[in-house]
Formats: sequence, structure tokens, C-alpha cells
Amino acid sequence: MNTKTTPILVILLIVAAFLIGMFSTKVQYLESGKGDSKVAQASPSSVAPQPQAEKTLGAQEAAQLAGSSPAKGSSQAKVTIVEFSDFQCPYCGKVQETLKKIFETYPNKVKLVFRNYPLPFHENAEPAAQASLCANEQGKFWEFHDKLFANQEKLTVTDLKQYAANLGVDANKFNSCLDSGKYKETVQKDIKDGGAVGVSGTPAIFINGRAVTGAQPFENFKKIIDEELAK
Repeated sequence: MNTKTTPILVILLIVAAFLIGMFSTKVQYLESGKGDSKVAQASPSSVAPQPQAEKTLGAQEAAQLAGSSPAKGSSQAKVTIVEFSDFQCPYCGKVQETLKKIFETYPNKVKLVFRNYPLPFHENAEPAAQASLCANEQGKFWEFHDKLFANQEKLTVTDLKQYAANLGVDANKFNSCLDSGKYKETVQKDIKDGGAVGVSGTPAIFINGRAVTGAQPFENFKKIIDEELAK
């Protein structure tokens, strides 16, 4: 190798390593719901991070955010949680246990609304999002939702169709729905609506319009829910 080219190659390798490191960091930020300044960021700490409620929506805006998306819980619940999520995002999978605990702690007091926010670098997230709405057509959204989060490493179209069949849905109807891209625009609307209120990563959660960013501990959710119930 020409000794004159060696320093140039070394510099190029250093630049390449720097760019790869930056991309990796960005991916982790988006997956943890800390995409940019529009979404509150948790500060590094040895103690549990405090609730992120930097952005608070008005009552009408919060109601519109829920819309007619898949939901569970009492229609009379005083607290509505809107979750923007990605079935392939590990942090979204992690927060499911927290949400389950919330329902156990506040029976009949909380309603959960699910909205899709597939991240662009998760190749299976978009088809999974559409598939969840195809399952919703047949009254199997939450069962399908749970199955996907339990199998985040296996979300190919073949996997999605198999999961649906195992849940007892009409396979032909489900497969036709998914293959046709019937809910592509609905998923894109979820992404657009999320972006309009500052969502740039997942999970992004709103409790009565109060933003909570990332997979926060149960205690942080509880604090906000208790405040809302006390109003």
C-alpha cells in the first residue's frame, strides 16, 4: 500500500465509525420515545425517572387524539390513556407489563386507546400495524396485540397470518385484508396525528392529554393517574 494513502484511509475509517455510532444512538432514542426536543426526555439518573408531562393537550384535543381507535376499559372511565406504539419496538414491549399493572390497580377507572406508530427502521412494524387492524375487524385486536408483543422477533407476514389463524379468525378474510393494504392509510393517519402532538419515537403515551415519554416505571404513571382521578 502506498504510504501516502495510509493517513487518508485512517481518517476515512474514523469518520465512518463516528457516523455509525451516531446512527446507532439515534435508533435507540427513537425506540425509547426520546426522538427530539418535541418529546420530553428522561434525564440520566440512578433513581427512577420522573414523569414526563412537558406537553399537555387541551380537553378537546385529547378527546380527538383517542378518536375511534381500538380501546379497552370502561367507556365511563375518568382517565383515558392513549398509547402510540410499535409492535417491533422493544421498549413498547417492555411498557406492556406496566399498562397491565395499571388496569389491575385501577379497575373500571382507566381506558386504554391504542394507536399505531411503526418506526421506519423496523421493517415488520408497518405490516404488523395493519394486521392488528385487520384482526380488530373480527373482534380480536387485543388478543392479536398481546401475541405480537410476545413474539416481537417473529413478525413476518407469514407469522402474522399464522397468529391470526391460531386465534380463530376467518383466515381468508384476514389474509385478504392484510394483502390488500386496507388499513395502510389508517396507520399513516395514526403516524400523522402522533406527529402533530409531538410524537417522534415510541412508546409515547398521553394520560388525559398529559405526555409520558418512554417506558417509564409504574410509579410515574400512577402519580399522574392519581392526580387526574383527584380532579
